[in-house]
Amino acid sequence: MPSRLALTMGDPAGIGPEIVLKAAVALAARPAAGRPWLCLVGTRACFERAARDLGLELRLTAPDRAAGRWPDLAHVEAASCDAEPEIGAVSAEAGRLAHAAVVRAVELATRGAVDAIVTAPINKAALHAAGHAFPGHTELLARLTGTRGTVLMLAHGAFRVTHVTTHVALADVPPLVTRERLARVVELTLEALRRLGIAQPRVAVAALNPHAGEGGIFGREDSEVTAPVVQGFRARGAAIEGPVPGDTVFVNLRAGRYDAVVAMYHDQGHIPVKLLGFHVDPATGRWHALSGVNITLGLPIIRTSVDHGTAFDIAGTGRADPTSMIEAIDYADRLAHAGSGS
Repeated sequence: MPSRLALTMGDPAGIGPEIVLKAAVALAARPAAGRPWLCLVGTRACFERAARDLGLELRLTAPDRAAGRWPDLAHVEAASCDAEPEIGAVSAEAGRLAHAAVVRAVELATRGAVDAIVTAPINKAALHAAGHAFPGHTELLARLTGTRGTVLMLAHGAFRVTHVTTHVALADVPPLVTRERLARVVELTLEALRRLGIAQPRVAVAALNPHAGEGGIFGREDSEVTAPVVQGFRARGAAIEGPVPGDTVFVNLRAGRYDAVVAMYHDQGHIPVKLLGFHVDPATGRWHALSGVNITLGLPIIRTSVDHGTAFDIAGTGRADPTSMIEAIDYADRLAHAGSGS
């Protein structure tokens, strides 16, 4: 059975609706047996505007009547609008519509109408302008599902990184790196890797401090927090190493020695993934495509997302690349099938 995926439109002033439609077109070229069933969630007028701008034929129908494949796609309206938000501009209206799409998708997943949700990018400023003061998707999803202790995983192919902390100031990271939090991140990382088909996952925990603290000279978190947690998992038979110095751990991940790395803070984990994911035109110095997926672990539902922002600078031009959205759909499809046992 094909998995049922809800695709949210993201901020309608950005590239979200465009990459959702382009991804649906790309998936339609695959063999029917390998395609998930797609349901677009968001404001109909915004999806239809994107289709017109791209010169695409789009037919949105109710989920119980749609084939779920291009150009006949299932659609669930999240919130209507009197006037479509201006493309490329931050606005409270765009934030309201983006928020409504996420809320509606979570409702669908929670009651089992879809197997997973895949989110297009939202804009934090627009979200805040609409009265929803969340740092990003992850925190919003945690609130909507009543979940504490969610974990962010970034994936670029087989290059996977989870995070102990994310959207906090660097000065606040050390107190948040506790044994309890680290153990939860490691556990969810191992669980996710198994669901992705890795029977005996290998994980490395990155050090918080340079040279893993150098015996306490550069801090004691690595010896007093990380080392005991790693030893505990190893005693249970897990293939886990750490603390591994941050300046070498990702080299070993890329070399295939590990299946994932647990990073301690946002930039430690994001920089290597995005360095690999951005495709830059050497002639112009501009990036023209981005590969990578954002996966939220620890939720009662499956959620994946693109690993880029709303790209207001190219919104409405038809230049947005759907690679990351396609990869996010593929990851959601794999996780959904693993969850169903199929």
